[in-house]
Amino acid sequence: MSVMQNNSEKAKWYLPGVLGGLGITMKHLLVNLFNRKKMMTLNYPEEKYEYSPRFKGNHVLTVKKDGSLRCTACMLCATNCPAECIKIVAAEHNDPHVEKFPISYEIDILRCVFCGYCEEACPVDAIRLGPEWQTPGVNGANFIYDINHLAYRPNLKGGIQTHVDDEERLKSGI
Repeated sequence: MSVMQNNSEKAKWYLPGVLGGLGITMKHLLVNLFNRKKMMTLNYPEEKYEYSPRFKGNHVLTVKKDGSLRCTACMLCATNCPAECIKIVAAEHNDPHVEKFPISYEIDILRCVFCGYCEEACPVDAIRLGPEWQTPGVNGANFIYDINHLAYRPNLKGGIQTHVDDEERLKSGI
């Protein structure tokens, strides 16, 4: 390993660098003091930032028109998850048109990296990343979300229906 040292006379003078840094800091201070409306900060939680519609927040399991889960337990979301935070337990369904359904669907939200691969992999639009991003919890809170939290939490108001048509889905064999 070689170490390069700058032995010039200019390198020994640190005062110009310090004054330059203080000048930049003072410039930002004065700009922010006299242009408060253009400040980049918000008074959270009174003011909330408006994220774009493409924002990927907390997961949502979508439901059919009858209120049952859209998920067919095909395991594509769990397979494509790079953080391996999705666990699904599948079971046979009584309806002959439905091959399988999840009896347990859990997402460890502390391991999730919100990449959206689960959403992209799902062939039936069963999982989405919604606009919610605040997940408060006290010490010891449960950050492993189950079906009830993912599909039927109170702020979803009975679940989010998908745009996928059931008849079209059955015709294509999904």
